[in-house]
Amino acid sequence: MDNDALYIVLAEDDEDDRLFFKEALQEIKVKTVIDFVNDGSQLMDYLNQPGIRLPHVVFLDLNMPIKSGMECLVEIRRNSRLKDLAIVIYSTSSSEEDIEDAFVNGANIYIKKPNDFSLLKSTLAKVVSLNWQYHTLGLKKENFLLSINNLKDEEESKP
Repeated sequence: MDNDALYIVLAEDDEDDRLFFKEALQEIKVKTVIDFVNDGSQLMDYLNQPGIRLPHVVFLDLNMPIKSGMECLVEIRRNSRLKDLAIVIYSTSSSEEDIEDAFVNGANIYIKKPNDFSLLKSTLAKVVSLNWQYHTLGLKKENFLLSINNLKDEEESKP
């Protein structure tokens, strides 16, 4: 695996969403390596393997079969080896309850999945660029909190 790249894991059960995400990520200027898992159970099995290189950031869908994204988030935050992972909730839900639960349970960022490719690309660029700064500059993950609001407004206001 490339040690100069930002290592990302996407936990997403929808194949089209995985492809959309991968294509958007490939167009961003930050060098990334991405792995995919299809559900929360696969994610936790993967993260709990002894000796694996942990990702720099995990994008986590909330609504997955077998084990939900919220269950994974809680499990990650309770695990001393995993608790400092940067977790981005990446969901179709814009429910205030889901957003609040994600915040309370320790998510770093909550993103409502954009339907528009250019908006997805700009959203991912902001998240990945910020995380890359933490990766390359050695800044503390405890300070990594980003609220991506109004990205759609920014996109719509561009000429």
